[in-house]
Amino acid sequence: MGWSIPILRVAGIQLRIHITFLLLIAWIGFAYYAQGGSSAAMGGVLFILLLFACVVLHEFGHALAGKAFGINTPDITLLPIGGVARLERIPDEPVQELIIAAAGPAVTALIALGAFIGGGSWDYPPTTKTSIPDLLFTMNVVLLLFNLLPAFPMDGGRVLRALLATQMSYARATQVAATVGQGFAFVFGFLGLFFNPFLIFIALFVYIGASQEAALAQMKDVSRRFPVSSAMVREFRTLPADATLEEAVDALLATSQHDFPVVDESGAVAGLLTRHDLISALRKNNPELRVGNVMRRDIPTVTTGTRFEDAFRIMQEFDCPAVPVLDRMKRLVGLLTPENVTELMMVQSAMPQRRVL
Repeated sequence: MGWSIPILRVAGIQLRIHITFLLLIAWIGFAYYAQGGSSAAMGGVLFILLLFACVVLHEFGHALAGKAFGINTPDITLLPIGGVARLERIPDEPVQELIIAAAGPAVTALIALGAFIGGGSWDYPPTTKTSIPDLLFTMNVVLLLFNLLPAFPMDGGRVLRALLATQMSYARATQVAATVGQGFAFVFGFLGLFFNPFLIFIALFVYIGASQEAALAQMKDVSRRFPVSSAMVREFRTLPADATLEEAVDALLATSQHDFPVVDESGAVAGLLTRHDLISALRKNNPELRVGNVMRRDIPTVTTGTRFEDAFRIMQEFDCPAVPVLDRMKRLVGLLTPENVTELMMVQSAMPQRRVL
C-alpha cells in the first residue's frame, strides 16, 4: 500500500504503518497533552502503544484464519480506521471469507473479555490513573463495535458480503456491501461536520476503501471469464541478457513499456527488467553492468490459456509488475500487466453484450 512505512517483520508478515496512522498518533498525543499537560501525555503514550498492539493482534487473527485455508498474508498495514491484512487472494468460498473476516473481531473480543475479567470498567476516556485492564477493555470494545459496522472496508462489511454471496453473485454482493459502506461514509462525514472533524477523515478512508473493493470485485468477475490471450500485449520489446543499460534506456524511452522480458541466446525467457531496477542500476554508475546483472530472475510465466484471474493472482503473489506469456511450445508470445486487466474490465463495462476475442 502506498504511503506506508515498513517497521518490522513478524512470522513472515511485513508490518507497515500508513503515514495517516502517524497523524492519528499525533492527534491523540496532542489531545492528551491539552487535557493535562505532560503527565496526561504519558497516559497518551500508553494508550497509543496498547492501540498499536491490539490492532496488530486483530489483523493477525485474519492472517491466521487465512493461513488455515492456504491463503498467505504478505503484509499488514495500520490505518487510522484500523488495520488491513493483505491476503494473497480472495477466498474462494463465502464461508471462508466469513471465517477470515470474523477472526479479527473474535481476537478483539477475547482481549476485551480478558481485560474485563482482569478488572475492566467503563471509564472513558482513559487517564493516567486508569489501570491497564480498564484501558484494554474500553479500547477493544470500541474497536469491536467499529469493526462490526456492516460497511467496507471494515470486517462487518466483509461479513455482510460473505452472507450476501451465498444468495447472489460475488460481484453483486460486493457492490451491495460497498454501497452500504459508502452510505456509512456519508454519515460519518455529516456527523464530523458537527461533532468531531476526525470523523470526516475516517469517512474519506471508508469511502475510498468501499470503492476499491467494488472495483476489485468487478475486476475479478471479468477476469475469471477470459484467458490471458484475450488482452495480453502482443507487440512488445525484449532485451538480451548481455544488453547494456544504455540499450535498455533507449528501449524504455522509445516505447511505452515499463518492464522488459529478458531472453537468452535461445530466445527463452531468462528474467524481467523492471523500470525500477533499471533506474536503481543507473544510479550505481557502473558501465560494466549488463541487463542480466540487474534483471529479476525469479519471475513466473503464464500460458495463453491461463485465466486472467489466475494470472493476476500470480502477479500479486510474486509482486511482479509484468508476467511473460508463453504459448504451448514455450515460446514468448505476449506480456501481461495489471493495465491489461483494467482495460479488459473497461471494455466489458462499455460493451456488456459482446465478448472480447
